[in-house]
Amino acid sequence: MRFTRRRLITGLSAVAAAAGGVASARAAQARYYEGAISDHFNGLRFVDPHGVAPKSLPDLLRWWSIRGGRVAWAGSAPSAYVDTPPARVDGSALRVSFVGHASVLLQTGGLNILIDPVWSDRVSPVDFAGPKRVNDPGIAFDALPKIDVILVSHNHYDHLDIATLSRLAAVHRPRVITPLGNDSIMQAYDPAIMVEAFDWGERVKLSADIDVTLAPMRHWSARGVFDRNKALWAAFIIATPAGRIYHVADSGYGDGFRFREARGLYGPFRLAILPIGAYEPRWFMRDQHMNPEEAVNAFLDCGAEVALAHHHGTFQLTDEAIDAPVMALADALTRHRIAPDTFRTLKPGQVWEL
Repeated sequence: MRFTRRRLITGLSAVAAAAGGVASARAAQARYYEGAISDHFNGLRFVDPHGVAPKSLPDLLRWWSIRGGRVAWAGSAPSAYVDTPPARVDGSALRVSFVGHASVLLQTGGLNILIDPVWSDRVSPVDFAGPKRVNDPGIAFDALPKIDVILVSHNHYDHLDIATLSRLAAVHRPRVITPLGNDSIMQAYDPAIMVEAFDWGERVKLSADIDVTLAPMRHWSARGVFDRNKALWAAFIIATPAGRIYHVADSGYGDGFRFREARGLYGPFRLAILPIGAYEPRWFMRDQHMNPEEAVNAFLDCGAEVALAHHHGTFQLTDEAIDAPVMALADALTRHRIAPDTFRTLKPGQVWEL
C-alpha cells in the first residue's frame, strides 16, 4: 500500500479522535522525567525560555493538506563514497566521517564518538511507513570501529533511532549520553542500553582528555501525540585534544541568541557541526529548523573556525528538493564572502580530517 499525505493525515486524525477519556488523560500525564522545576522545566514539560513553541497538530495537518509545495525526491540517491574508519585516531588529530543525515562519527584523542546514529531504513514510529532513506549509511554497521560513546541530542525519530541504539548496545556496549528524559525512552525499549541523562549546563567526562557539556538549543521533542516536550533536547560542546566542537542537531535560528551564548560560555570552537536541511515551508519550520542562510549566520555567531553541514540528503522530512540545502548553502557562503572549504558539505561516506 502506498502511504500518501492524505492517508497519513487520515491516520493521524483517527488517532487524535480516538484518544479520549481515561486513556487520553493518562497519556497526557505520563512523564519521562521527574525533577525540580527550573527555568526550562515546569514539572511535566520542558521549554526553551528563548525559543518558540512547536506548531500544533492542526498546523501539521494544514501543511500536509497543501498541494504543490513539495518537491519529491528520487527513491534512490546513492553516494559514491564508503568509509572504513581506522580503529582509533590518537592525539590532537580529528577525523570526522559523515554517515548521513544527522549521523556523524568523530574520532580523536583515542575515543570513538557517534552522534545521533541512524542505521534504520526509516525514521518513523512504524517500519512500514514514514521517511525512508535514499542512500546507505556512509559506514556499514559491521565496519564501525569500537564505539566508546554515543551522543543523542533529542528524541525525534531521525535522531533517536532506538533500533540502532539497541544494535550498538549489543555489539559495542557504549556509554550513551543524552538530555533528561530520553533515557526513559531507551531503557523502556532495551534495558541493555547504557544511557546516562543530563540537564543543560552539565559537563560529563568521557575520557582523561575529552568531555562533553549539554547546551541549550532552540527546538522541541516528541515521539507521539501526547509526549510533546516531555524529554529535553540539547546541543553538545565536546572538548577534545583537537579543540572544542560545537554540535547542534535540529535548531531554529531565531535572533541567534543561543549561538552567541554558546560562543560566550564555551568558545572558542575549532569546529561547528550545524544543520542546513528540513526547512520548507518556512511558515511551519522557521522556529525549529534553520535554512542554509540562517546556518551561515549561526556559524558567524558561534565564532567557529570551520563548520560541517548535516541534516540533509538522506531522508525527505520536508518540502525542499534533495539538493536545495547544499545549493542554498553555497549561495549563502558566496554572499557572506566565506570560502566553501570553511563550511563544508559531505556526502555519506566522505571524511574530513582536521
